[in-house]
Amino acid sequence: MKKTLALATVAAFAALASGCASVAVSNDAIEQNTAQALGLAKGSFTIADRVDDGVKASYTVKTNTGKQYACYVTGTVSVVGRVVSDPICSEVGKGGKPASGAAAAGGSCNALLKAAGKC
Repeated sequence: MKKTLALATVAAFAALASGCASVAVSNDAIEQNTAQALGLAKGSFTIADRVDDGVKASYTVKTNTGKQYACYVTGTVSVVGRVVSDPICSEVGKGGKPASGAAAAGGSCNALLKAAGKC
């Protein structure tokens, strides 16, 4: 019984350790997913300043045209293999505001959007 418990503990620790972004998220996966998310060709941007924190990998993207993005992905390793999320990216200097404003895009500008500075 003690041997089974010890093996289960070791297996659980190994499963948790393998969920780290440094193990689950390869640089190639970041480049491929970022290219698709931003609509760019692979090789038309560089990825820098990668920081792995648990299952999250944060990084910056600089395109050949000079645009800069702050992005992150999450990744885990499971029985089906490596799983990497789609990137979440924000253009640096845009402050997360919609390009044309919430009201101009057909949406209503409510109190919550006003408080967030989105309209």
